Amino acid sequence: MELGLRDKVAVVLAASKGFGKACALALAGEGCKVAICSRNEQQIQQAAGEIHKSTAAEIFPGCVDVEIREQIDSFVAAVLARWQKIDILVTNAGGPPVKNFEETTDQEWEKYFRITFMSVVWAIKNVLPAMKKQKWGRIINITSMSVKEPIKNLVYSNALRPAVIGLAKSLSAEVGPFGITVHNIAPGYHRTDGLERIVKKRVEQGERAADIYAQWEQSTPLRRIGEPAELAALVTFLCSNQAEYLTGNTIQIDGGRVGAIM
Repeated sequence: MELGLRDKVAVVLAASKGFGKACALALAGEGCKVAICSRNEQQIQQAAGEIHKSTAAEIFPGCVDVEIREQIDSFVAAVLARWQKIDILVTNAGGPPVKNFEETTDQEWEKYFRITFMSVVWAIKNVLPAMKKQKWGRIINITSMSVKEPIKNLVYSNALRPAVIGLAKSLSAEVGPFGITVHNIAPGYHRTDGLERIVKKRVEQGERAADIYAQWEQSTPLRRIGEPAELAALVTFLCSNQAEYLTGNTIQIDGGRVGAIM
């Protein structure tokens, strides 16, 4: 299947590892020029080297904390200066900590509002003018299955990620006439650092890691934990010309874990 992504310019946030890195690698493998960022300079440079070695694609790494608007602004401006366009935006950020409501603080609510929601707003505001001008664009937000079914002790995620879903649905109607599509990806249990944080918290409370993984596998119809590359394959398809009549969707990639009909 020809995806039509060769020479497209993609920006992937929080891409030094996990979902972000997997998406960057998949898009680079289809011939995209890819700009990636992370808070950790060493990690993002290493990721850029690995992706380039694997795909021979042009990779532009940057050190960006998505909690800080000015850093997102500067990074996107640098991408536009380098390649004169942006075709694809994949928003992503490290997940909020494992906490119940009574463990939360006002300072953390404000922090994770910026990281989880406002980083999406800021990134989209930066890329939208270029996409509208060329009348083509793809915006993909990586969220969580918590938008469909709240997850125990992930109250920040449960509360803040649904706001991204509402934003994307509203935006899809506004930008559709410009040939821009908008989607959300709602991953379930995948082998990422975020999953490891959940396991670590539960182990601290007396559970065994092996039992936790076994429980998750048994509660998932496909009976296994997902891999970041599987999510990246879906993102790559949604960025392609093959998906041009899809927009405004929130798509679960969770092995069938969430039982909701819609």
